[in-house]
Amino acid sequence: MDHVDHILIVDDDREIRELVSGYLQKNGLRTSVAADGRQMRSFLEANAVDLIVLDIMMPGDDGLVLCRELRAGRHKAIPILMLTARTDEMDRILGLEMGADDYLAKPFAARELLARINAVLRRTRMLPPNFQISEAGQLLTFGDWRLDTVARHLLDKDGTAIALSGAEYRLLRVFIDHPQRVLNRDQLLSLTQGRDAEFFDRSIDLLVSRLRQRLGDDAREPTYIKTVRSEGYVFSVPVEISEPRR
Repeated sequence: MDHVDHILIVDDDREIRELVSGYLQKNGLRTSVAADGRQMRSFLEANAVDLIVLDIMMPGDDGLVLCRELRAGRHKAIPILMLTARTDEMDRILGLEMGADDYLAKPFAARELLARINAVLRRTRMLPPNFQISEAGQLLTFGDWRLDTVARHLLDKDGTAIALSGAEYRLLRVFIDHPQRVLNRDQLLSLTQGRDAEFFDRSIDLLVSRLRQRLGDDAREPTYIKTVRSEGYVFSVPVEISEPRR
């Protein structure tokens, strides 16, 4: 029997829950609903889901709190699509920073929600098994560089800190957590968990270029991040892990 994707809709608005659930069911998905964090937790204790549609603005624990909780617990692998108010840009950014895989602003078209759900599921399933970011509290050493995952500092061989943007840091973490493995653009988009409406595949190329500049990597003959034609990128140096000194 073919697998039918199971979507959990977490929203305190009953009308939205019913409308979204009905539309997704008509389009071949299985759905369940929860009105708040308590119901969501209870449901996940006894049921497996393939993706969570999570509203931000809810009484009690809001969507940001629940997203952070999901990413820190045993359900951290479940993709999350967050629903936000159109004007809450900061909430959208915070949601992506906390690990949401995508977002959609209210009011939204049900057809677009379905398309985004399918896109997130497709990207997630392109990842090889056991792809996870290593836990914080480590010093990651590669070549002439070290990355302190507590302070989020990139340190050169002399111990000088190099500033990284949030997007550069996330991309570097992905590369050094998965060295010597070819990653395509869709995988990098999913693993960095920073995709928004303006974040498109080729922007990964620009971000790789910026990261190479931070590392002093020659794009024509790179040492750290090599291009694999028609496939993606590979972090080509070994990585050593140790506890940072304090």
